[in-house]
Amino acid sequence: MTISGLLTAAVLTTLGVNEGYAGDRKVEIAKALEGLEVEKAKAPRKMLVFTLTRGFKHASIKTGELMMQLMAEKSGAFDVVVSNDLANFEPENLKHFDAVCFLNTTLEVFSPAKGAWAKMSEDDRKVSKENELRLKKSLMDFIKSGKGFVGIHAATDTFYEWPEYGEMIGGYFNGHPWNAKTQVSVKVEDGQEKHTCCAHLDGKNLEFKEEIYQFKAPYDPKKLHILLRLDPEKMDLSIGKRADKDYAVSWVKHHGKGRVFYCSLGHNHHIYENPKVLQHYLRGMQWAIGDVEAEVKVGQ
Repeated sequence: MTISGLLTAAVLTTLGVNEGYAGDRKVEIAKALEGLEVEKAKAPRKMLVFTLTRGFKHASIKTGELMMQLMAEKSGAFDVVVSNDLANFEPENLKHFDAVCFLNTTLEVFSPAKGAWAKMSEDDRKVSKENELRLKKSLMDFIKSGKGFVGIHAATDTFYEWPEYGEMIGGYFNGHPWNAKTQVSVKVEDGQEKHTCCAHLDGKNLEFKEEIYQFKAPYDPKKLHILLRLDPEKMDLSIGKRADKDYAVSWVKHHGKGRVFYCSLGHNHHIYENPKVLQHYLRGMQWAIGDVEAEVKVGQ
């Protein structure tokens, strides 16, 4: 199935994106969604989109939220709930979702902000810590049971104090030698030209300005099914920290029975209106949610 036709002004108004939206990118995103290939959902699907930050807050978060809303509206692949209410991660609430998306989250998002923590009593801090541990267990149980997790950009700049999260997502952020104004060339991983998340690229590179991450432990390319990476023939990889010059951009993996899709693209606003990136996102999301079949080999 192909997405076609622009969203109407009425739909945009219903989504609450016509008024006061910084950057006013709704029309560009809607155009970018035209023509995207969508796999018909096997059942009604729902994804929680979570964008809470306890550290750096990306200016493009609202653009990403808008993209997710419009993609859900036009594709029919899933419904989205865009919410930073931690109550959604309580087991009785989380069970109503098929996948969770961390979109540009940062640091310890299940913990109070530093300012709030400093003002809490010891009893309140104890309760807060118990709540944090309960929500972490809930999320990890959800994923390992066979549900989906989608990480966009700064999702790897999240939960440094929770090792299993790092193992689940595949690595932690360790700086960005290629900043937001860098012209980058992202290639399809060798051998992945026909992968469901990459086939639409026809083996061609993505070329644009974007901030590109490097990763630290537990990042291990042998434990990931890499889809996209910086092109070593077109990029100066010597400015990065990694001795192996391994700079993956997106991958899929399993965690328990769960399906994990991560893509580090998503710093700049224009990424969310790039049809080739959106197709990559959509395929990865539909795989994570259980509606697209995809090969996942680790240790190639």
